[in-house]
Amino acid sequence: MPGNSQRRGATRKGSSRKGSVVGSGGQRRRGLEGRGPTPKAEDRPYHKAHKAAKRAEKAADGRGPGAGGGRVAGSRPGGDRRRTRQSTEMVAGRNSVLEALRADIPATTLYVANRIDSDDRVREALKIATERGIALLETPRGELDRLTDGAVHQGLALQVPPYDYAHPAELVDPQSPGIPLVVALDGITDPRNLGAIIRSVGAFGGHGIVVPERRSAGMTASAWKTSAGAASRVPVAQATNLTRTLQEFRKDGYFVIGLDMDGDVELPDLDLADQPLVVVVGSEGKGLSRLVGEQCDQIVSIPMASGNESLNAGIATGVTLYEIARQRGTGRRS
Repeated sequence: MPGNSQRRGATRKGSSRKGSVVGSGGQRRRGLEGRGPTPKAEDRPYHKAHKAAKRAEKAADGRGPGAGGGRVAGSRPGGDRRRTRQSTEMVAGRNSVLEALRADIPATTLYVANRIDSDDRVREALKIATERGIALLETPRGELDRLTDGAVHQGLALQVPPYDYAHPAELVDPQSPGIPLVVALDGITDPRNLGAIIRSVGAFGGHGIVVPERRSAGMTASAWKTSAGAASRVPVAQATNLTRTLQEFRKDGYFVIGLDMDGDVELPDLDLADQPLVVVVGSEGKGLSRLVGEQCDQIVSIPMASGNESLNAGIATGVTLYEIARQRGTGRRS
């Protein structure tokens, strides 16, 4: 019946007030208050930027992996003193592996397929690797396919470790014999050209080579092989920014000359040969880049018979270094 207080649910139990009887103790009010500015990424313990900063701090203190334990000799304060390294390279194929071993290219492991059909090349490769103390590892063909990224390996593959580049500042050494001579490469992408240039630098008394970190040939097995052993004697430095590196060389008293077929000075008329020099070599197609050309004190050309095309970068460098050595009086006489 309406108004029957005995009906279940008809009466309100407890207080007639709606909502909570007990207060929140100010928690709701405090929850609406701001928590201040958002911390920087480096200050958040679980952020990757914080972890990277911690690793860098440990490396600077000499406690972390890759810590140098001191300043690199000849490097400039505040400069980038990293020695950049390329990834490990795999040389695949019986002929390629044997040629790399004959050229004494640094190697860490020779992979040999299980049940390989041995021939003269395989036997000589195993002999050279054993004599040089290179690790021999018998490997299933499927794993060898994976290691060589599907290349035609014929059951042989050679692991070449990453090259340990110098810093450009390390090439500035007052104790080095002779007048300083450095070659810088601008846009040279063929490792065989790099190897040929290393060979010329070693033959004509150069002190090192500078290559850009990007869009440039690196010290691959092909470059090592083409250098005919000179790569073990001539340091190769890697520059993050070639233009800035040339500016640093000029501050150290070097003159910078660039090779270009439309140069203002012909090579026999070069009057800077007896000065500390950086010779910049551009690519065959594009030549010197604009910013690099602006850093050159002189643009030099090699005189050739009319109608002939431009020289290969490796040959042009060899001709230029020979002429500089001749003018300095350091060229070999028979």
